[in-house]
Amino acid sequence: MIHAAVISQRCPGHPVEYAILAFANVEGRPMRFDLIDLRLFIAIVDLGSISKGADATHMALASASARVSGMEAALGTALLERQSRGVLPTNAGRTLLHHARLITAQTEHMRADLQAFSSGLKRQIRMFSNTAAMVELLPATLRDFLAAYPDVDVDIVERTSADIAIAVAEGRAEFGLVADSADTQALQTRPLLRDRLAVLVSRAHPLASRSEVDFAELLDEPFVGLGSGALHDHLASHAARLGRQLTYRVRLKSFEAVAGLVEAGVGIAILPQAAIERSHTPGAVTLALADAWADRQLLVCAADFEKLTEHARLFVSALESQARSGRQAV
Repeated sequence: MIHAAVISQRCPGHPVEYAILAFANVEGRPMRFDLIDLRLFIAIVDLGSISKGADATHMALASASARVSGMEAALGTALLERQSRGVLPTNAGRTLLHHARLITAQTEHMRADLQAFSSGLKRQIRMFSNTAAMVELLPATLRDFLAAYPDVDVDIVERTSADIAIAVAEGRAEFGLVADSADTQALQTRPLLRDRLAVLVSRAHPLASRSEVDFAELLDEPFVGLGSGALHDHLASHAARLGRQLTYRVRLKSFEAVAGLVEAGVGIAILPQAAIERSHTPGAVTLALADAWADRQLLVCAADFEKLTEHARLFVSALESQARSGRQAV
């Protein structure tokens, strides 16, 4: 078993950057990794290449290779499996990766908390969100929160709910907004809104007389959709489970643009119910999507809400308040 502890090494102006991980292996021999080692290892695994990891961390390839070799020698085991097209983490490497993400994330959280004592410094909240939350909840919350806290920036990454749960568990985001279909057993969650997906068709479409439809019935239809993002990936995954893929006539950047083309008869679309209601398309009809996965609850998730930075906790509270004030609040 490898035991680890974090100790700090004082360095004026940059105490955090020079934090050192002190390890002891089964033989009790001390080993030390610094944050540069951990960030390099994360970059290598994420990019699948030692050379790309070196570039991402602004390090010469020879130095990066030497650091990896040093970590493997200190631990007495291989961390990377070298292949013709790059590298993959070994079992030991995956264990190190998990702890490296947690440690580097906690370092950033510490930095953010300490910045509260420095005048004139910006604070940043890093979060992940699925498409539904990006449309239904975040705009109003961000408008009020950023106006109230001008010294805070919010970095938002859009991903599928499954990817968000993994990212939060690994410490790549302080918290995330996900559907309850995601595996959040390792996380703490709080309910926010109901997230319903619906089908939008033109009034001239043969399905317009229906009140609801199964997803499988739509797979031969031409779609209008978003160019990329969590909703696109979510629908694609459900089509793949049926051995099919959706056919898009065009992909656009906004729900309003998608709804406008549906109204014109270009194709059909699957959108969040709230987005459809805001689109104001009298020439289109909304059908319920009968599949169980179309009716989801939106959650906010975190590894530990009590350990969030001060402003992250405030933003989560703002999200909950905005959800309660909405007509779809849980």
